[in-house]
Amino acid sequence: MENTSFPLFLACLPGLEPVVVHEARSLGLHTPEPVPGGVEATGTWQDIWRANLWLRSASRVLVRIGQFRALHLAQLDKRARKFPWAEFLRPDTPLRIDVTCTRSRIYHQKAAAQRIATAITETLGAPVTADADLRVMIRIDDDMVTISLDTSGEGLHKRGHKLATGKAPLRETMAAAFLHQMGFDGTQPVIDPMCGSGTFILEAAERAANLPPGRTRAFAFERFASFDARAWAQMRQHTPEPPPLQFFGFDRDQGGVQNARDNAARAGVQDCTAFACQPISALTRPGTAPGLIMVNPPYGGRIGNAAKLFGLYATLGQILREHFTGWRLGLVTSERKLAHATGLNLQPGPPIPHGGLKVQLFQSGPL
Repeated sequence: MENTSFPLFLACLPGLEPVVVHEARSLGLHTPEPVPGGVEATGTWQDIWRANLWLRSASRVLVRIGQFRALHLAQLDKRARKFPWAEFLRPDTPLRIDVTCTRSRIYHQKAAAQRIATAITETLGAPVTADADLRVMIRIDDDMVTISLDTSGEGLHKRGHKLATGKAPLRETMAAAFLHQMGFDGTQPVIDPMCGSGTFILEAAERAANLPPGRTRAFAFERFASFDARAWAQMRQHTPEPPPLQFFGFDRDQGGVQNARDNAARAGVQDCTAFACQPISALTRPGTAPGLIMVNPPYGGRIGNAAKLFGLYATLGQILREHFTGWRLGLVTSERKLAHATGLNLQPGPPIPHGGLKVQLFQSGPL
């Protein structure tokens, strides 16, 4: 089964599908195509491991391991017992079963889950519990039963080394996608004048150092029957490419700055990053080539009152116009009026769901 290809679904936040398509192609996944909420592709188990290790903007990687038709619960039970669970799952690893039913004669999700759980327990021997980390996903749509596994476990935004966060942090997957949309390729300097716990700076530095984002965490696929620990260890072996010191984060909150430093140290990018405590009004141009200013400022629905924030955005725009000629701004906000308050010519990207809001990346050309 080592060289068998499976249908994959690379889940992502709606609006980020084109970025994930590009990443999937760069990793060698076959025929990646965007669909709402993700990207469909095909790949082997090693492709699945590589996708989890290297994808920066996807939320998780799902693999479809089988399909069959079932018109009623007795048929579901019979065909679930014939399914080769042992090819994919281990008898000593607890599982949980998630079932959704749509447009099917089998409409009772709980009853369907019970039948499948019993089939797995009695044929494979694996315990099925509601709180297990390993997830078997069953979709019954138009009487077709599709069986998938969540190969990631925790969402891929949980890199494993960013432990300290501030208020309303930007997800790492979003930050990576926004950097991609800005054309960041690892060579440009990046500044975040309101860095919080350092998400933009860490993502930029890790990309510049060619560090896989999943290098310090575990994945669900490590507990599958198909897992080869030796091959996985070889895949994870990687020599970073240390970039110059050109990733700078600033924040007026000293605690946030210390969190960012600690996160950078855990991520192994402390030598190419620098953080300092200062307000936006103290921002000055570093002695590097022009690059990107990436910022996720407060916006009314997320932190504080939007009416009080226009001055902050106006100050940001003024400083960038006066001191950052040739640089480009990427600004994340849910409020178009706040983006316009910078006085800069900013082009909005697609709306992305974030914390109950819809945010957009507003991009400038060279200032």
